[in-house]
Amino acid sequence: MKLATYRDGSRDGQLVVVSRDLASAHYAAGIATRLQAVLDDWNFLAPQLQDLYETLNGGKARHAVAFEPQRCMAPLPRAYQWADGSAYVNHVELVRKARGAEMPESFRTDPLMYQGGSDDLLGPTEAIVCGSEDWGLDFEAEVAVVTGDVPMGATPEAALESVRLLMLANDVSLRQLIPAELAKGFGFLQSKPATAFSPVAVTPDELGEAWQGGRVHLTLQTAWNERTVGLCEAGPEMTFHFGQLIAHLARTRRVRAGSIVGSGTVSNKDWTRGYSCIAEKRAIETIESGSASTPFLRVGDTVRIEMKGRDGQSLFGAIEQSVEAAAPAP
Repeated sequence: MKLATYRDGSRDGQLVVVSRDLASAHYAAGIATRLQAVLDDWNFLAPQLQDLYETLNGGKARHAVAFEPQRCMAPLPRAYQWADGSAYVNHVELVRKARGAEMPESFRTDPLMYQGGSDDLLGPTEAIVCGSEDWGLDFEAEVAVVTGDVPMGATPEAALESVRLLMLANDVSLRQLIPAELAKGFGFLQSKPATAFSPVAVTPDELGEAWQGGRVHLTLQTAWNERTVGLCEAGPEMTFHFGQLIAHLARTRRVRAGSIVGSGTVSNKDWTRGYSCIAEKRAIETIESGSASTPFLRVGDTVRIEMKGRDGQSLFGAIEQSVEAAAPAP
């Protein structure tokens, strides 16, 4: 099934069920008003939502309305946890190579992961607010999952069973702030502003055979100022599948329902497939010519991130954001 959250003036929005073709929607108020409530009681509430989903797809839902992505908040507008991995080792290797650093061999066996802010997650059409163009504003196109409860010490196989929903993410980075923050030894904070998510979150069965081994075997499409810059395959080169990422997070503590885990920037060794973040493009330029020429995002730029199924239809809807200057401080 496919689920979204509409704005209703509250912080957590109103849960809606969305048709498979993203054409229609139906409020889920008779079952649950918030997505977090569904995740907390998944075995009881998800089957009821599935019944509504099937009715909606069959054209028999009495109160169906046209689906409006511009009304969407993030599927989980605020989450108990947002942890982002770096599952595509090719991305890490490229960025390090561009600055003359070797990648430790342990990066191939032990995932990189950081814990981001989850109190204010962005909807698919909300602006990327730019405090300063000097901060090196960058998009990062990713796949993400929403989990159920995961016990401490769960195996990757068991952790994979906790995946409830999948969605797309734009994990924005401020590249010029990152080096100084990492040099402190405490990781990202100011250099990772609010993350945006796709209009719709979907259950794994909606992907069919494309969901294999904890990976999404489909193409992630990224456009910058209406020009396609990335057609990256999300499946084959994902070094750590989502079960491994979730198990990494749960190694020393329980993970609660409603946690979001990201894949990190989707990246391919074949450079002709383009890029899912500007930093990778700049790394390739540096490796090839000794310097980077592609600028970071500027005010007025647009970013579009989308993934289509093997039938050519959009699976999650599109993240479509523009960059806006921050309002002056009061």
